[in-house]
Amino acid sequence: MIPLSLRDVATLTGGSLHPDEPGTAGIVVTGPVVTDSREVRPGSLYVARVGEHTDGHRFVGAAGDGGAVAALTSHPVDELPCVVVDDVQAAFGRVARGVLDRRQDLRVVAVTGSSGKTSTKDLLAQVLGAAGETIAPVDSLNGEIGVPLTVCRVSVATRFLVVEMGARGIGHLTYLTSIAPPDVSIVLNVGSAHVGEFGSRANIATAKAELVEALGEDGVAILNADDPAVAAMANRTAARVVTVGVTEPADVTAADVELDALGRASFTLNGFGHSLPVRLRVSGAHQISNALAVVAAAVECGMSPQDAVAALDAAGPTSRWRMEVTERADGVTVVNDAYNANPDSMRAALAALRAIADAAPPPRRTWAVLGEMLELGGESRAEHESLGRLTVALGIDRLVAVGEGARPVADAAAAAAAVATRSTPAGQSPGPDDGGSVWVPDADTAYALLTDTLCRGDVVLLKSSRDAGLRWLGDRLVGLEVPQ
Repeated sequence: MIPLSLRDVATLTGGSLHPDEPGTAGIVVTGPVVTDSREVRPGSLYVARVGEHTDGHRFVGAAGDGGAVAALTSHPVDELPCVVVDDVQAAFGRVARGVLDRRQDLRVVAVTGSSGKTSTKDLLAQVLGAAGETIAPVDSLNGEIGVPLTVCRVSVATRFLVVEMGARGIGHLTYLTSIAPPDVSIVLNVGSAHVGEFGSRANIATAKAELVEALGEDGVAILNADDPAVAAMANRTAARVVTVGVTEPADVTAADVELDALGRASFTLNGFGHSLPVRLRVSGAHQISNALAVVAAAVECGMSPQDAVAALDAAGPTSRWRMEVTERADGVTVVNDAYNANPDSMRAALAALRAIADAAPPPRRTWAVLGEMLELGGESRAEHESLGRLTVALGIDRLVAVGEGARPVADAAAAAAAVATRSTPAGQSPGPDDGGSVWVPDADTAYALLTDTLCRGDVVLLKSSRDAGLRWLGDRLVGLEVPQ
C-alpha cells in the first residue's frame, strides 16, 4: 500500500473529515485497504460498504479493534476517524485510482473473457513475478470490489499490476478500466457465461470489447484469433494488436501439442522470432491459448521470450478448484474444476477428462460429476441437454448429474445413449459401460454413490457453477475438510 493521509483520501473522494479536528487530516493509512473487518491489519483503511445482506458500518468498531486507523463511510461514525462520502463504492474506486496515479511507471495488464480469466491471471502473475514485484488479485476478485482492493495493494516497489476484470453488463468494464486503465489488455474468449444477464452473446462481445476500447494508441491488445468474436475486436481499439492462436493463424501460435497423463500440455511456441518448447504444469488443452496470451503479455511488458517461457514452465495452479488434479492413494484421480461453469468451460473440462483418461494405458474409466450452470437465462435447458449429449459423444463412462438444475443433463445423456445403442452394430459396444447416467438430488447422495463405486484407475471430474457447491464434494473426495 502506498501511504495516504486522510487529507489525501478526502481530496480523492470529495469527502469530508470526521471528526473535524486538526489531527484528523494528518492520520496516515499505511496498512491494507479492506472491506471486511476481519481482514484489518494495523494501519488499515476500512471501507464500510453497504451490501445485500449487511451494512459495513456495523463493523467499524471491530475494524478499529483490529488496528484500522480510519474508515470510509457514508455517514459520520464515532468509533474511528472517517472520511464521509455520498457513495462509498464510488469513493472506493476513486481511492484506488489515486493510488495507481502515484505510480506512473507501473505496467497494468488487464484480463477478461467468459472463461479462463483466473487461470490466466495466476499464470501471468507468476511469469511477471520473475521480472519484478507483481500484484494480482487473490482468487477471483474481478468486479467493482475486487479491482479496487487489488489496486490498493500496489506499493512503491511494484512493477506490474495484473487485474482480472469480469463483466456483468455493458458498461461494467468501462467503469473498471476507469479505476485501473490498462497498458495491455487480454481478451480470451466470448462465450455464453451470464448470457441470462446480458441477453445475447453479441452483448457479451460488446461488453468484453470495452477492455480494448480503453487502451490508448501506445497500448497493446492481445486477442485470441481462434475466437472470431474476439478477433473482431481488433477493429475496436486504437492500440497495437497481437494475436494468439492454436487453430488459426496468429502472431503467437502453438505447434506439436501433446498431453501427458494429467492432461498437461507440451508444445512449441512460435512467435517473436523464436520457436521455444513449453511444458505447462496446469491441466487441460484449453490452457494452451491462455499460456500463449501470458507469454505475449510478458514480452510486451519487457521480458524476453526465453525468460517468459522459462517462468511459464515453472508456473503452477494457485487458485483453488480450477482444474485441480489430485491423485488419491487408492489410484483414483480427482479433477476438481467446480469453482464455476458455463457451456464453454464445461466442454473444455470434459475434453480434459477424456484426454487424462486416454493418456496412460490401460484405458481408465471416466466419471463426469456435473452440476447446474447458472445465469444462462432462456438457453439454460438447451445448454444442459447439449452437455448431456456431449458426455455420450466423448464416451464418458459414468455421468452423475447433481441437483434439480442438472436433471436435463442426465435425461439428454440417457436419450443419446439409447439412440447410440440402437444404432451400434451387433457385437460392438455403444461407448459408456453399464453404469450409464444417473441423476441424484444433492452432493451428499453423489458422495455416497461415488464412495461405494469408485475403483483404482478411475478419473473423476467435478464441474458446476460455484453456487451448485460441487467444489466441496471434490474436497470431500480427496479428504479435505469442508465448511459445515
